[in-house]
Amino acid sequence: MDLLERGPALDALAGYLSNAAAGKGCLVLVGGEAGIGKSSVVRRFSQLQSPGTRVLWGACDGLFTPRPLGPLLDIAGQLGGRLAELFTGPAPREQLFTAFLRELNGPQRTVAVFEDVHWADEATLDLLRFIGRRLASAPSLLIVTYRDDEVRAPLQIVLGDLASLGGVAQLKLSPLSEEAVATLARERGVDPVRLYRRTAGNPFFVTEVLAAEAGGIPLTVRDAILARAGRLSPPARAVVDTASLIGTSAEISLLVEVLQPDPSAIDECVGGGIVRAEKEVLSFRHELSRIAIQEAVLYGQRIATHRRILSVLTSAPRGTYDIARLAYHAEEASDKMRVLEYAPAAARHAASLGAHREAAAQYERAIRFAKGLEYDALAVLLEDHSYECQLTGQLEEAVAARRQALDCRRQLGNTRKEGENLGALSWLLWLSGRHVEAEDASRHAIELLERLPPGPELAMAYSAQSHLRMLTQDLDEAVVWGERAIDLARRLGEVATLVHALNNVGSVRLNVGKEEGRPQLEESLRLAREAGLEEHVARALANLVAVAVRTRDYARLDHYAEEAIAYCTEHDLDTVRFLVLAWKARSLFDRAAWTNGSELANGVLSSLNAPQLARCIAQLVLGWTRTRRGDPDPWGALDEALELATSIGGLKELWPVRAARAETFWFAGDVEGVRGEARAGLDLAQSKNDPWAIGEMSFWMWRARDIDAPPNGAAEPYALQMSGDWARAAALWEKFGCPYEAAMAWADGPNEDALRMALDTFERLGARPAAASVMRRLRRLGARNIPRGPRPTTRAHPANLTRRETEILVLVADGLQNVEIANRLYLSPKTVGHHVSSILGKLGVRTRTEAAKEFARLTAARPHGEPAAPR
Repeated sequence: MDLLERGPALDALAGYLSNAAAGKGCLVLVGGEAGIGKSSVVRRFSQLQSPGTRVLWGACDGLFTPRPLGPLLDIAGQLGGRLAELFTGPAPREQLFTAFLRELNGPQRTVAVFEDVHWADEATLDLLRFIGRRLASAPSLLIVTYRDDEVRAPLQIVLGDLASLGGVAQLKLSPLSEEAVATLARERGVDPVRLYRRTAGNPFFVTEVLAAEAGGIPLTVRDAILARAGRLSPPARAVVDTASLIGTSAEISLLVEVLQPDPSAIDECVGGGIVRAEKEVLSFRHELSRIAIQEAVLYGQRIATHRRILSVLTSAPRGTYDIARLAYHAEEASDKMRVLEYAPAAARHAASLGAHREAAAQYERAIRFAKGLEYDALAVLLEDHSYECQLTGQLEEAVAARRQALDCRRQLGNTRKEGENLGALSWLLWLSGRHVEAEDASRHAIELLERLPPGPELAMAYSAQSHLRMLTQDLDEAVVWGERAIDLARRLGEVATLVHALNNVGSVRLNVGKEEGRPQLEESLRLAREAGLEEHVARALANLVAVAVRTRDYARLDHYAEEAIAYCTEHDLDTVRFLVLAWKARSLFDRAAWTNGSELANGVLSSLNAPQLARCIAQLVLGWTRTRRGDPDPWGALDEALELATSIGGLKELWPVRAARAETFWFAGDVEGVRGEARAGLDLAQSKNDPWAIGEMSFWMWRARDIDAPPNGAAEPYALQMSGDWARAAALWEKFGCPYEAAMAWADGPNEDALRMALDTFERLGARPAAASVMRRLRRLGARNIPRGPRPTTRAHPANLTRRETEILVLVADGLQNVEIANRLYLSPKTVGHHVSSILGKLGVRTRTEAAKEFARLTAARPHGEPAAPR
């Protein structure tokens, strides 16, 4: 079929390749429904390239469990050299990724194709992230095709992450128009209206229906495929049947060994258009064709063919075959012993490449054939399956497998392994929200293991208990259990457990202001780096960031956040990266950089990969920002934040949300609402003896006139303000770098000067509700020259900018940076930064460049091109 209506797509790909030749590499995501012609377009594009362009081709499999790094494995076979060598042994995936990137960065212009990534394993998805972040300066083009009507969560997350990168482009293919279908139908004498109605313009459906025109138009595409295959001779039909069972791509050499067909039978299949022959491989024109033919093969014939395929594959030298492929054919052949041999090996290989979902599926495959297996061997399979399910968020499956493993260990009387499984189960139950069961399992694990000579299992059980106590804010107990774990782990030389426990204890101590926790947390970070424990490195950095937010230590926060984001980006640890980004957004909110904080929060929420805690923090930032600015609907975000915080259940999640909701009720004039939120938060804060939580919750109780003085344990700035020392409270907030809270303290002052200082800050920040409250107090004091709402110059400005903001916007449009503006206007750079954030928010833009363009538009719209404000 001619590639009708695909010229724009081919032109776009040509443009991306031209840019790549100039050193601006690109990853192009080509999406569309099944049969839309993605492969046809990419193949035609590849055929149009000059001999000097290297074309590499790999594909993901539509098998029950995909091959880890299937497309890269295909390409390694085409390239040979170092990349192929790495696949012959258990090379770390970082080496594989780097070797492929080195090929793309080589001197030769390259087009690499990954087909059908809707079937991709996790390692391939991680490879796309890795390459997408590093391809922008390569002389290469990576084209990725996928069915956008079959996008599941893992791929959807990756597509969302890639969409934000500069070197990534998207190309969506649409169905053929009625005119194009009519052109094709006229060539075969088929009713074009009926053809279009039945196929909706899908090129594959159109082609198959037209190709099977004998006997009329089939009712389904499946019938069209089988009708076409049915016209083959018996030897040729045996070829396509066998090829469909081999997989998406069937090596001709393998096909010959399995079937020993006459060469003319293969030629007939190719000549009939059922399959394509490229580079000694037979591939179906579309996966739908392969599946339809595969399902039509009789059951007995299917098993016998899979057994022959397995026999041929295993006759090759060990290390030259794909273990995941063997596991697939072993299952299809109902060969129990070989499934139990190959599936666990394939799972371990997948896990080593970071393809944990595929590893879990391989263990599940083995467990399906594990009836009659010895308890010890079955327990190992179940434990490994549970761990892989835990990593991939399949919590119910992880819990079920761990419980079965626990039962096996009990049947064997293996107390040490029973305790180890109970400890692992406790964490899974906690993650599942079954906190009481988690506590019981953890305590039971310790009771069992303490009856035995101390070992690594007991050390980890102690650290796990410390972690649970940390999560529930039982801080003293968290330290006690953590110190036990640290002592035992040091004696046993258990580095991973030592790192875990040091992280727990250091974080707990720092959270309550005890600086002796910092060396412990930093030792955890150092040891994790030295041992190459990437997840523990990321956890330590994230906890250092979280502690800095809670203690308002913003200098340290910025340092650790920058390091954590860079580390997590480099190692593709996106879950922790989103947590750090959420904490960073919260810190920007605290420093009244509301526009920047909201941008980060929206970025977190835009990704399905963001964990629950990160989403809670992001919703909090968005809702609280709307409250302080007086923007519409803060409650939508704050209700979502409360729901998320409640499901997590910890003080550090619930207290800030309660505070934000109390402030929102306050500005709405709902004192009872303030009391309700503040009481709920204060009870929890006092039960955990958290100074900052006690201070903020009691502050809103004080605002609602429920208490007259600060309770014991309240953090100093809140205690000072409630005690009437608003000036010292304001000075302390300014020292922390929190201008809004400083202005709130000034607003409690009894004289006009203090109130005007508060009003100036609120107006500068764009905090309209707080500014309005201060104006009312000034009027009650009889003060004069108080603006009613925004000042006249602000009301007159089309973007509601103040005169000072307008003045700064002119200089921003001239290209001046904050330091230069500060010197020009005799302001501090920090003050200028606050003004710029407010300007961006009011203009509804994200960058200084966009602000300059908006300034030009506003200036052009004024009479006679007058500037928006005098320079």
